Amino acid sequence: MEYQYPIDYSWSTEEIVDVIKFFEAIEKAYEKGIERDEVMNAYRRFKEIVPSKAEEKTLCGEFEEQSGYSSYRTIKKAKDSSSGDRIIMK
Repeated sequence: MEYQYPIDYSWSTEEIVDVIKFFEAIEKAYEKGIERDEVMNAYRRFKEIVPSKAEEKTLCGEFEEQSGYSSYRTIKKAKDSSSGDRIIMK
């Protein structure tokens, strides 16, 4: 798919890379499945960079609009799962 990840150019290069890794983890959950712990680790790092719920909703909303992949639903499913589970979104 061709779309851009929502990023804030005030973030450091490392933070931008980590936010992109989070969105890639969401993509992976939809495209082939991902380990629960992998997606939760990416989400925890994302929340260190984007602690604001409002900013999280904005970024995830932009991502979903462009990709069709819901970060919210993926993280909710991961939180409801156990360590070692595989998250596969439809």
